[in-house]
Formats: sequence, C-alpha cells, structure tokens
Amino acid sequence: MEIVEKVFTSTSKMKSNKVLLATMFTVCSLTAMSQEQAKSSYQESIEKGIALLKQDSLLQAEQFFLQAIKAEPTLKSNSILYNYLGQIQERTNRTQEALTSYGNAINLVPTSTEFLLNRAALYMRQENADRALNDYTAVLEQNDNNQEALFFRAYLRTSKRMYKEARLDYEKLIELNPNNEKALLGLALLNDKDKRPQEAMEQITRLINIFPNNALYHNIRGGMHQQRKNYELAIKDLNKAIELEPTNPEHLISRASCYIDMKKRKAATADLRKAQSLGGDPIIIAQMLKTL
Repeated sequence: MEIVEKVFTSTSKMKSNKVLLATMFTVCSLTAMSQEQAKSSYQESIEKGIALLKQDSLLQAEQFFLQAIKAEPTLKSNSILYNYLGQIQERTNRTQEALTSYGNAINLVPTSTEFLLNRAALYMRQENADRALNDYTAVLEQNDNNQEALFFRAYLRTSKRMYKEARLDYEKLIELNPNNEKALLGLALLNDKDKRPQEAMEQITRLINIFPNNALYHNIRGGMHQQRKNYELAIKDLNKAIELEPTNPEHLISRASCYIDMKKRKAATADLRKAQSLGGDPIIIAQMLKTL
C-alpha cells in the first residue's frame, strides 16, 4: 500500500509539474509575444510621429509620441519623446504642458543639457527668472563652457543686480570667444549700470571698432556720452546711428533726448516729429514733447 501511494504521489507530482511547466511556457510565450508587439508598436509610433513632425503636422505627431510612451512607459529613451512633446506643446501655445513634458524628459535624463536649455528658454519667455537661472546653472554644472547657458545666466544675474556674478559669466564667455557680440555688449551695459564708466566706454568702443556699421552700438555709446555730459560726442554717435538706420525712430528719439539736455528745443522737436512719422512710441514722444 505504501509503495502504491508513493508511486501515485510521484506520478501525480510529475503530472502536476508538467502542467505547471506547460502553463509557465505558455505565459512566457505570451509575455514574449506581448513584449515584441509592444516594441513593434513603440517603434512604429515613433516613426509615424517623426514623419508627421517633418510635415509640420504637430498635433498628429503628438498623438503618436504619446502612444509610443504608453506602449513602453519605462524606457529611458522616452526622454527624447517627452522633449519632442515639449517642443510641440510650446509651438502650439500650451506652455504649462510643455514645461511638464520638459520636466519629464529631465527626470529621465537629469544631465541632458538639451532638455535643460529647452526648459530654461521657456522659463525665460515666461519671465520666470529664478527657475530659468536654476536650469542654466544646472547646465553649467555639466559643462562650464556652455556659451548659451553662460550668456543667459549672465543676463539674468544682471537683471537681478547680481553684478559680480554676472561679470564672471560674461568674462568667461569673452575668454571662450573674444569677439562674442552679445557678451561684449552685455558686459558694457553691466559696467555702465555698476558705475564703471571707463570700462563700459572701453567695451562699447571695442564693439564699434569690430562692428563699425552697427547703428545700435553707436546709439548706446551716444547715450553713455550723454550721461557723462559729453554732448558733442553724443551727438556725433547719434548722427552716425541715424545715418546707418535713417528710418529707425529710436535713434531720432535718442538724439532728441540729447538735444533736450542741450536746451536745443527746436532740433529736439524736429527729431520727435520725424520719429512720430516713422512709427515711434507715441507715449514716449508725447511725454518728451511736453517737456519742451
């Protein structure tokens, strides 16, 4: 009897094991098939999304990228898809959704300078200086020579009156690229704000020497001369700006301001009337005319 029971038990276990193995094999096969189908669906959705993106069919592309993420939600490569989604949502004026998508991309790959720069630029457009500053700093922690991050962090630091820190960023940028227009201009304006008139004048003059036909730089230097009451030098620069861009009302308004300081009311009025005819800011022009 014991022998029969042992044989029966053994046989029963063998049968049970065979059933279990068969079930496991079926489950594994179905899982493998499911995984393959998911991978195929993932790849197809990405390919369709990219094709639509190239055709500028943004909303349709967005749906395929979302489908891809749904098919394989745990993949690190989804960071690229979230970045695409952020760009699409930004272009279709859905700012908050774009920030969320960029955030998802950064969560998956925190060291990606591309994703951080995209979100920082959007924060800049939102005038969210603190968050933009954090993202640009995060970029520079990965690569302290990133010129885009250096420039915008310097700009933001200047706007927050962090002059010492901003100067370091501009100087680093100029060290990397000695003829960087934006950095040279930013540093000149920073030094002017920070009451370093000699350095500011030297830097704007350096810019004019490199780019002699840039009307804006002549306008800025004219304004610096005006602040220092060097009116004749100011007028000389402002005349040059107007010569280079005769239809720009901003240069005429700047020269009118200088003429007002020089008590030349007739010349100031003529410039303001001309600026008005060229579409200059009516509020500024009206305020200046009241002072004459």
